[in-house]
Amino acid sequence: MSTNRLVFPDGFLWGAATASYQIEGAATEGGRKPSIWDTFSHTPGKTVNGETGDVAIDHYHRWRDDIGIMKEIGIKAYRFSIAWPRILPDGRGDVNAEGVRFYSDLVDGLLEAGIEPWVTMFHWDLPQVLDDEGGWANREILSAWDEYVEAITSALGDRVKNWITINEPWVVSILGHAWGIHAPGRKDMREALAVAHSLNLAHGRAVNIVRKNVPDGKVGITLNLSHMYADSDSDEDRAAARKADGFSNRWFLDPVMKGRYPEDMWASYGDIVPEIRNGDMELASVQTDFLGINSYNPQYVKHDPNEPFGVGMVDRGHEKTSVGWPVDPQGFEDLLVRVQKDYDPPVIIVTENGSAWDDEVIGGTIRDERRINYLRGHLNAAHRAIAQGTKLRGYFAWSLFDNYEWAEGYAKRFGITYVDYETQERIIKESGRYYADVIAHNSVEPE
Repeated sequence: MSTNRLVFPDGFLWGAATASYQIEGAATEGGRKPSIWDTFSHTPGKTVNGETGDVAIDHYHRWRDDIGIMKEIGIKAYRFSIAWPRILPDGRGDVNAEGVRFYSDLVDGLLEAGIEPWVTMFHWDLPQVLDDEGGWANREILSAWDEYVEAITSALGDRVKNWITINEPWVVSILGHAWGIHAPGRKDMREALAVAHSLNLAHGRAVNIVRKNVPDGKVGITLNLSHMYADSDSDEDRAAARKADGFSNRWFLDPVMKGRYPEDMWASYGDIVPEIRNGDMELASVQTDFLGINSYNPQYVKHDPNEPFGVGMVDRGHEKTSVGWPVDPQGFEDLLVRVQKDYDPPVIIVTENGSAWDDEVIGGTIRDERRINYLRGHLNAAHRAIAQGTKLRGYFAWSLFDNYEWAEGYAKRFGITYVDYETQERIIKESGRYYADVIAHNSVEPE
């Protein structure tokens, strides 16, 4: 091993992540009923080629072999999500024992393999029956949410000690309810802001349930964040970057970390802001053990009066992944340092970071050098952020497997393990072997 490698702190947690609807399949098995993603993906025109997660990568039946892949790579922790419609198929009421058993067996298998389970409670697959009642925009959903969280923490809390309440409320609210490109596919900004507020309340309620049912557990939330760069030092461009930061980052960071919404964005939204009741902000900002951050790329913005909020996007010529996202590890470093400086979370965990490329199998091997370069660059950036005082204590690669990439279907491959969707064969990519070396040595070679 090279002696000039960059060593991470002792005990740094190396993991990989997935999400239920993206990998499980078995959409109608084991007592599971439809989620909003079943409905959305089966609606013509909503997803690329009309592709659905009905089968995905069949993890529901192949989880034992998938744990074998985790062991081969050497990951120390596996972040997965629980499908609410497997646990409470009707959204509330009777707990589905078969659904609980699936996750209980998975947890036992992980622990037997020496892999720490990290559970995400909500990664977007809301029971359709609850959306029919108004979904997250209807605060009455919170009583059903309490039942769900109570069920999974009671069933698994003796073995699962790390819990993430909500994954990416920006995506749920904005992509799902304002822009309509994710389930449930609505386009109403007022509703989107109400959804974001309900998710904050759901987060706080879940933290309190974890504290009760898993007193030795750790709990936090995962936000998707992007560092915003102004295209120039002009006042107009700097104001545009501030507005973009408010829209994507601060509207979600401030409630859970500071107990308030950012004043500038509250003023911008005007009469479509959500209803705030007594106790809401105290609940949303309940003390957590860590902040999860999903981040893939920064954004570069300028003042453009023809765009919403007067914010236009700028292309600075970076290499782009197959989903069109710029590769810029400096933005990752700057984001981590900024979040630590401005919000001072007790611990930061990178709960997703990765890249999609057009992978090819050649001679039974996937030589995904660009994904390796992405990983190396972003792990170097993470190391630099730690050196500047960021309390980063773990990193989960997205994703452990190629999987169903939501509205993009199956064409966009984020995995460090290749999946042949016809045969369900798994092949660890060269990036997976690279990541195994990082984990084994708790270090990365410098760029």
